[in-house]
Amino acid sequence: NNERMPFASAQIGKSFRNEISPRAGLLRVREFTMAEIEHYVHPDRKDHPRFKEIADIVFNFLPRSVQLEGSSTPVQISVGEAVASGMVNNETLGYFLARTAQFLWKIGIKKDLVRFRQHLPNEMAHYASDCWDAEIKNSYGWIECVGCADRAAYDLSMHTKSTGERLVVRERLTEPKQVTRKKLSVNKKDVGMAFKKDSKSIVELLENLSLEDAERLMATSQDGVVKVQVADSTFDLKTPSMVNLEEVTETLHVNEYIPSVIEPSFGIGRIMYSLLEHCYYQREGDEQRAVLSFPACIAPVKCLVAPLSQQDEFRPFNQTVLKALRRRGVSSQIDESAATIGKRYARNDEVGIPFGVTVDFQTVKDNTVTIRERDSTQQVRVPISEVADI
Repeated sequence: NNERMPFASAQIGKSFRNEISPRAGLLRVREFTMAEIEHYVHPDRKDHPRFKEIADIVFNFLPRSVQLEGSSTPVQISVGEAVASGMVNNETLGYFLARTAQFLWKIGIKKDLVRFRQHLPNEMAHYASDCWDAEIKNSYGWIECVGCADRAAYDLSMHTKSTGERLVVRERLTEPKQVTRKKLSVNKKDVGMAFKKDSKSIVELLENLSLEDAERLMATSQDGVVKVQVADSTFDLKTPSMVNLEEVTETLHVNEYIPSVIEPSFGIGRIMYSLLEHCYYQREGDEQRAVLSFPACIAPVKCLVAPLSQQDEFRPFNQTVLKALRRRGVSSQIDESAATIGKRYARNDEVGIPFGVTVDFQTVKDNTVTIRERDSTQQVRVPISEVADI
């Protein structure tokens, strides 16, 4: 990212957990698919350049204050108001809450059955600045499907501690500044003379200590000696000749910091399960006819081609429509069965196909077909040449 912040990565894959008693259908399972974004930001600058684009979006918040009063009635305000009031910790977190809401609505989750619930103090990880769950209501109640957390600098700090790699951002300052700070100084010459082949490992360990760990180490000094553990060996280092914690004044040309991470994490299976429930309904007045009302953008098959006859003269028109749809990347399938057109519409409504193209006897005469929309069942007649574009 040319050493610039913010920086983000996204991934999707399998997750596993020790679920002792899997239950609630497909909601609590041992293996599941997750998708998440790791969005790294400056710990003191968590504004977002595109926040204004979503600031006016209104959705259901269930903040900590409402829950502590014993209520579960959500607050309907814009995300801009939520951030301005401090209810949501920062713009970047608010941005991802709004984009999560938009995503869920777009794929077919019902707006009134989504809420964003803030974690209570006893749920919050000790390092987190703020955390919200997108909960979707289905037949099992309100189910957490997306977690959006400001995890501060915890993740990279732990990686640094475990690997010894300093995962920091170096930001060049417009003007140098002088700072006085505590620093662990190591006399490499004396350590080398005293410990020979082990000196390199000892110096690396000491130089990678955080200030907090260095202070803790020096506090253990007894009779001018601190004990350092490297692998299975313990070494006695003299203070202050070999190692010392001292105040130094430095001129900084670069500001170095561990970035914070904002993490939206999506449980794909739970979202999919809820989506199937939200999209399923039965035709009013004909409860035998079930429909999956997938929005066209996520329907696995977008268009049904249904010729009224199996006569040979219909086949060129069928193929013309199918070829045009393929060229435009519109997934389609043909149903040439002998069932009535009503039955064919009904069974394809049940698997969520949003559009149907009917090739009929008029098509043979004037090159026009009927396009039917699944949810409204409305139909329009158009030239075959316009079908794929529509």
